[in-house]
Amino acid sequence: MKILPFEPNYHHTAQLVDLINYCQNLEAHLKIKMAEQDDIFNIPAYYQQSGGNFWLALDQDKVVGCIALLPIDANTAVLKKFFTYPSYRGNPIRLGQNLYDTLINFAKAHQFTRLVLDTPEAEHRSHTFYERQGFQQITGAQLHVAYPYPDRNSRLYELTL
Repeated sequence: MKILPFEPNYHHTAQLVDLINYCQNLEAHLKIKMAEQDDIFNIPAYYQQSGGNFWLALDQDKVVGCIALLPIDANTAVLKKFFTYPSYRGNPIRLGQNLYDTLINFAKAHQFTRLVLDTPEAEHRSHTFYERQGFQQITGAQLHVAYPYPDRNSRLYELTL
């Protein structure tokens, strides 16, 4: 298992689309169209050139997880596109934790002091994970930054680094 920064590759992009579609639509029934997520088709410009990053988890050459960091300002970044296939969650693999640790290490190394995120209200497993990591639920008024996300009755969270 490897976690690597995204590099343009048609094969990996196609597998990334499959992963996101599986997690959002087949598993969570959110009905989020890929057309609402054009960032996936322009990862270098959207995430990496702005000072953030996007990581893929590869099992052999198969994309099995991902996570992204999108800078909003000098202090705040958004945790985005955090997905893993079910068989890679929890023990013994703990892919979600490994992806999250990769993102946190990058955020701290780049002097971000605050992470924010949105997650659908129905995604209780995600809420539990984020709260275990120290994220606190906030209101939209407490967000103090704007970024695009497909709002599905979303919970907002923040973490001070």
